[in-house]
Formats: sequence, structure tokens, C-alpha cells
Amino acid sequence: MQDVIDQIWQDRTLLNNPDSRSLIDTIINKLDRGELRVATPPTTDDGTWTVNEWVKKAILLYFVSRSMQPEEVGIFSFHDKIPLKANFVEAKVRVVPPAVARYGSFQAPGVILMPSYVNIGAYVDERTMVDTWATVGSCAQIGKDVHLSGGVGIGGVLEPPQAAPVIVEDGAFIGSRCIVVEGAHIGKRAVLGAGVTITGSSKIIDVTGNKPVEYKGYVPANSVVIPGSYTKEFPAGSFQVPCAIIIGKRKESTDLKTSLNDALRENNVSV
Repeated sequence: MQDVIDQIWQDRTLLNNPDSRSLIDTIINKLDRGELRVATPPTTDDGTWTVNEWVKKAILLYFVSRSMQPEEVGIFSFHDKIPLKANFVEAKVRVVPPAVARYGSFQAPGVILMPSYVNIGAYVDERTMVDTWATVGSCAQIGKDVHLSGGVGIGGVLEPPQAAPVIVEDGAFIGSRCIVVEGAHIGKRAVLGAGVTITGSSKIIDVTGNKPVEYKGYVPANSVVIPGSYTKEFPAGSFQVPCAIIIGKRKESTDLKTSLNDALRENNVSV
């Protein structure tokens, strides 16, 4: 499939071939069922995710190959190229009106979608809560037992195809109104306090030791993070620039809820 998608990507006239369109439809269907992923979790200890560029290309080609269609769902009316996801009962996913998940996104059993939005190519793993007015952007990879609190914005990264999507690993807790975009990577069981913004170029500064340790666009596992700022020099003078600050660590506990509550209490973090 990868070779054919790469050929179509280089020569769009191949989209006129019914077999090409059928292959693209098959790939999107596999994404919808969780049989394919835009990014593959690490299989070694180095923690490196593999971005499947050809799958992202297939999504972009899917947009090109489809025409606008009306869709009526109860009192709601839509007009789009991508249909809405269905079969939530079979998938064992709880969906609270008016949550919307686009076809080509995947939600594993036990996922709860409060009134929220999940875009095509996104993967939301088991028992994750997508809380009210949270958004999961295109191709975002959300792990097991994650909590995306109210109003969280998980950015979509569809273009360029080689760009890494946003990754939120197992057990992470993302506080209210946090923004995680531009291929940022949140490690396992990390806690982001309310209002933290993480981009692919954000400074994340660990201040728990004797000297600050800086990360870029990556929050290490078990970190407890709050919004912060640092002084940056500009031609016009010195000004405060936003950053994120690691102020503590969540314990490596088998009781994740107790570990989370302890981390929030000990570090006085609002979520």
C-alpha cells in the first residue's frame, strides 16, 4: 500500500483510477478501525515513535478524492467531505451528545467522549476521557488512561507528511485549557496544570534540581508542569516569554489515581 500511495502522491492523475480511490478508502477504513496508525509507538527502549508518512499522505489524498456531501444527524445538519464516525455501540465507546468524531479517527473500548471533537487520523486509546469542549486534532496520538480536561486543545499535524503528530502517552493528565500543539510530546503519567501551553519549540524547564534542565517540546514521564516565563533579550529591551516549568515528579506508583492526587496536592497544582 505504501508504494502505491507514494506513486499517487507524485502523480495525482492516478486518482482517476478507481483502484487508486479504492485503496485510499481501504486505508482510511483501517485507520477508523485502529488497524493502521499515523505514528507507531516505540518498540525499543529509545522511546522513538515512527511517523508513517504514507498514511498521512493517504489522508490528504482522501480529501482530494472526495466531494462535498450533506449529512443529517437528528436535528443537526452537516456538509463535508468526510462522514461522521459510527458504530460506537460495537466499539464500546461512550459518546455524550453533541460529541463528534470524524470517520478515520479511532477510539478504543472504554473511551469516553464528552461534548468534544476528534479529527481524522487521531488515535485515542483505551479508557481515555476526552472532556467537555476538548479537541483532539488530526493525527494526534493519545495513549491509554489519559485525561484531557475541559477545553484542552490537542493540535492537529497533518502537513507536511513527515512532521511528527502530537503525542500524549499513557496515564497523562492534561489540565483545563491546556494547549498541546506542533508535534509536542507529553511523556507517560505527566501532569500539566491548567493553562499550560506546549508547542514543538516550547522551553520546558525542570527546576527541581540544583540547576535548571531544559527540554524542547518534550515533557518527560511523571513530570508535574505549570505555566511559567523567562526573560529574553530583544532589540527593544528585556521581556518575559512564556515557558513551562517542571516543579515536581509524580511517583512511580501502581495506584495511578493516588499518585496523581499526591502530585497535585504536594505541588499545589490547579487542573
